[in-house]
Amino acid sequence: MWRVTSADPVASTFGRGRDSRGGLAPGRESSFVYAIVRCGGRQSRASVDDVLTVDKLAGDVGSTVTLPAVLIVDGKKVISDRSELGGYEITAEILGPASGPKINMIHYKNKTGYRRRQGHRQKYTQVKITGIGTDKASASKKKA
Repeated sequence: MWRVTSADPVASTFGRGRDSRGGLAPGRESSFVYAIVRCGGRQSRASVDDVLTVDKLAGDVGSTVTLPAVLIVDGKKVISDRSELGGYEITAEILGPASGPKINMIHYKNKTGYRRRQGHRQKYTQVKITGIGTDKASASKKKA
């Protein structure tokens, strides 16, 4: 069995400055906000300044899109009620198109000489999350 050793006891524990019980390590208190967003039938975890690869979206590079939230985590507050989630808005900026891996398919039937080769490459869009907040907060920023 391999063991990872480190001089820093916090770095060797499970992920990102957490102690052995799963809570935040001392001195690492945070009011980290993130959301689970739905886009194209899939759900992704998103926080501000994250770059997500989602299914192809209609829109120009640099335009802004709004993604629906499934769950919001704001520090120790977790919001999953649909009536409360309606007040939250996750805005993202389209960075550009992206392509998935090439998938090759081969159809073959023996004894007949039937062979077909086909390829597919899924198209995606990369978006950068610019804000997670309530509609009221984003409306007041637009007025100012």
